[in-house]
Amino acid sequence: MRIKPILLTLLGIVVVVGAAVAGVVGWMVFQPGPYAFAAGTPIELAAYKGTSPTGAPAELASADAAAKGAYIARMADCEACHTAKGGAPFAGGRAFVLPFGTIYTPNLTPDPETGIGKWADADFLNAVHRGVAPDGSRYYPAFPYPSYTLLTDEDVLAIKAYLFSLKPVKQANKANTFAFPYNQRWLMTIWAGLFNPDHRFRPVDGQSAEWNRGAYLVEAAGHCGECHTPRNLMQALDERRKFAGGVAEGWNAYNISTDKVSGIGDWSAEELAAYLSTAHAKGRGVASGPMGEAVELSLSSLTKSDITAIVTYLRSVPAVASDLPKLAGPAAATPDLAGIDNPVGKRIFEGNCLSCHAWTGAGAVIGEAQLTGVRAVNDPSAANVVQMILGGGRRGTSHPYMPSFGHSYSDAEIAAVANYVTARFGSAPARVTPADVATLRQQN
Repeated sequence: MRIKPILLTLLGIVVVVGAAVAGVVGWMVFQPGPYAFAAGTPIELAAYKGTSPTGAPAELASADAAAKGAYIARMADCEACHTAKGGAPFAGGRAFVLPFGTIYTPNLTPDPETGIGKWADADFLNAVHRGVAPDGSRYYPAFPYPSYTLLTDEDVLAIKAYLFSLKPVKQANKANTFAFPYNQRWLMTIWAGLFNPDHRFRPVDGQSAEWNRGAYLVEAAGHCGECHTPRNLMQALDERRKFAGGVAEGWNAYNISTDKVSGIGDWSAEELAAYLSTAHAKGRGVASGPMGEAVELSLSSLTKSDITAIVTYLRSVPAVASDLPKLAGPAAATPDLAGIDNPVGKRIFEGNCLSCHAWTGAGAVIGEAQLTGVRAVNDPSAANVVQMILGGGRRGTSHPYMPSFGHSYSDAEIAAVANYVTARFGSAPARVTPADVATLRQQN
């Protein structure tokens, strides 16, 4: 007689747990669109009466198709991911180290054997919009097709035409190192069905032409959310926490919502434009790592009107608070050093960093060397500080502005100097360990 109540209790538990799991999955799947926050009505592009937000900007209206294709390819920032460090542009082979293995980007040059030289237009559209290769296999969402799916067919084919104009490079693609079950590409069919909307950009009737252009550049071509938006348990973008910050190749991609504490809400339009187009805004720091590459290979080539459109759009995104660091104010000209007991870090800073950054952290020669007030130095994880020390930074391919010290110092020494920098110039000292540095070193 007691068996029936027990079975009913177990059944109730199963129902409750199942409902909870279904609720969590539903919460992740049924999300708002990338610009659903905006007032107005999204409409089909063909029905939009304003200036088209897609394609090349008005400044290139009289340019030939090749120039427009090159510009649109820079809008989409294809080169950064598809170029190995020290390798031929667009020839692939760049490694992305993920928790479940390493993925290598494929060759995008028109080589017929190892690249995309045999791809038809339909093949390219299917890959960019749906994440499906010509042989029917599925791409992993490290390739940002859930964002690229918003690109118009015309812009995608303009990118293809540009890539086909490049010199073919015969370089075989490297195999990924994913272990089971992550090496089961067919699972991406389910993932894409849940998280890839597979529709083209729809301008918002009720927003300005400049805003719509900015939305297209940020959400479709520039795919900014792929780095700056947190991901949920199923590795899809969490649009409810839009632009609250994420991680890219071991770098913290900071909050770019309009939150005034942890985001860019207190940045002026001029500061944002300078940062996007030159990789530096006075008192705000320097774009480094993946963001530095985005500026160098993409954003710095955009017209002033397109940069303005991006700024307009970003300044409309609702504020989302995050626990990533705020942009603290400059430290005192004479920092309190009484609590810093780090002779190794001090020795390395004095021998290698002082001449550019100065004891005050204000920068000895150029504003780009300022350490006080920048997010990375106020980040308790010090991840970006460590990455800069390991890999250095650059402004353009021929103008290095910080050398790499990854081969000069041990993990323990790099941890020491990172902790010293944050303690001296940041709002709170970091506690980086040699093991933390070893993990980040794998990304370089």
